[in-house]
Amino acid sequence: MHDELELLRAANPVPAGEGPWRDRPLDARAERALNRLLHSRRTRRAGRRLVLRAEAAVLALVAVLAFTFSDAGSGPAVAAPVALAPRAGTPAVSLDVLARRAAARARAAGAADGPRRGSHLQSWYLSLESGPDAAPPVTVPEERITRWNADGSGSEMVVATDPRHPGRPVIHDDDGHWRTVSDGKVLHHETYPAGSEARHSGLSARTAPPTDPAALRDHLAQLYGGAGGIRTTPQLLEALSAFRQEWTPGPRETAAIVRLLAEADGLRPAGAVTDRLGRRGQAYVHDGSGGPHGSGGAAKGTRQMVILDPGTGELLGLEVTFTEAQPDFRIKAGEVMSYEAWMP
Repeated sequence: MHDELELLRAANPVPAGEGPWRDRPLDARAERALNRLLHSRRTRRAGRRLVLRAEAAVLALVAVLAFTFSDAGSGPAVAAPVALAPRAGTPAVSLDVLARRAAARARAAGAADGPRRGSHLQSWYLSLESGPDAAPPVTVPEERITRWNADGSGSEMVVATDPRHPGRPVIHDDDGHWRTVSDGKVLHHETYPAGSEARHSGLSARTAPPTDPAALRDHLAQLYGGAGGIRTTPQLLEALSAFRQEWTPGPRETAAIVRLLAEADGLRPAGAVTDRLGRRGQAYVHDGSGGPHGSGGAAKGTRQMVILDPGTGELLGLEVTFTEAQPDFRIKAGEVMSYEAWMP
């Protein structure tokens, strides 16, 4: 607790004389941002472990950070991704239809087609400053690969890269200081001998996910849902994001995931889309409506888009965009807050 308080004091996340937070308690968005701040600091101290908890999931709005920038002036390096737009006139596949396709694939899967510990992730995260002298938002692109083997050996790697701009410099977060680094620079690489997994991964990374939808929901709630579990669709998407950073699901787990999404409230089909890695997918969106503090709803003025493979139901990506302008952070409606692209 002492370390966390010191981190908060050092970050000065809510200056007394600044912005709409003066003399007010933190709202749900700010609280999630502080959760990410605390977790991100602990992650750096632990050597940039790739296993991210739900507090650091894609939906965390880093609206209260005030990082110091250093050598980050390259235009291409900080350019935010353009929001993905479903193709007009393309037929939308319902989640129920896609769930049936995924279930058929699961029935045909063999014994060796189970889930794999570890993940392969390309991510873009927007970091924001507030106040009259705030710097423009900065997008941090990284590729993360985690692998664990049956004997407990494994490897972790983080690479600074943006596949939208091959060869161009990108931004790297160096312990709270932004720096420009070359595309493809390895930021972290470590290998672990046999028997290491128990010391370098959490319980969730060592607990295989169930293949029954109801059991999977309970599993996600217990290990990735936070203190309140999973009560809403935004919480389900956050939990799936955190789960996907620790596991690569097989056909049976994928079928259970798609069935959970088909039963989720407020998640509607938006049509065909090409994701940031050039893959064909089907998009499903959920609009945030705010809600009481701690209600688990997505922030008002944001939209979540989950992208699934139209043939298999595999999770391809999750995007969060602003549907309303955020003048305090120099954000325009339609800009991307974060994006994750998951790979085999």
